[in-house]
Amino acid sequence: MKAGIIGGTGKMGQLFVPVFTRAGYEVMVSGRSTTLTDEDLARQCDIVIVSVPIRTTVRVINRIAPLMRPGQILCDFTSLKVKPIEAMLKSAADVIGLHPMFGPTVSSLRNQTIIVCPARVDDAALQKLVAVFRAEGARCTIATPEEHDRMMAVVQGLTHFVTLCMAESIRRLGVDIGTTQEFTSPVYQIELSLIGRLLSQDPGLYADILEENPYVPEVLAACQESAADLSAIVNNHDAAGFRAFFEENSRHLGSYCQKGQRTTDDLINCMVKK
Repeated sequence: MKAGIIGGTGKMGQLFVPVFTRAGYEVMVSGRSTTLTDEDLARQCDIVIVSVPIRTTVRVINRIAPLMRPGQILCDFTSLKVKPIEAMLKSAADVIGLHPMFGPTVSSLRNQTIIVCPARVDDAALQKLVAVFRAEGARCTIATPEEHDRMMAVVQGLTHFVTLCMAESIRRLGVDIGTTQEFTSPVYQIELSLIGRLLSQDPGLYADILEENPYVPEVLAACQESAADLSAIVNNHDAAGFRAFFEENSRHLGSYCQKGQRTTDDLINCMVKK
């Protein structure tokens, strides 16, 4: 059995080459620097995974889809699922959308999440592919393309938007990052580390996550309204309003409040030991 990764010379593709090798597949990769073309890979492999930037994914799929045949499996690693899956369904192959919920710098797939969107595939073939990831310790969540994209608007879109807003606020205030280290708290250090992690990566990836997901505008509108409401409460010195705001959100999170306390305590203790 052959597994092929289009864009396999990139960091995410390279992360999954040994995963499929350990599962017993002969792995082929294509990219800008390979003599093997995307088209030749698509013809030769039993499983074909498209691992390219979001904005180019559909274009690549449209190019290889006519070359694929029944019995092959066509997948993608994109952070969006509706449009790539619509494009993949134009092929004759089975179709499974995949979204690794982690970056290529992880040391392994253990306890990492992969979203799996089966669009046209029998259960045996689906389970065989899922078994490849579970053998590495990954958790696989089954979802529809629409369910995936709606959830990503929150899990990725909202998270990255808030992180970027915090970075921009610090910059606009003219705050010196080095000086803040003399006044730092563990929670601030965690937040600053998350900002640094995001800003050390490709801005195009985050632009695509925020701009290409059709459900992100609704999420950002809710975020902006929430910020406006909280600002009004704080600026009006409305202690009762603040308590109500705080407690309403605490009730919504429920047991995750205590879980978050324990998780961040562990993280803070780990930071202190370093």
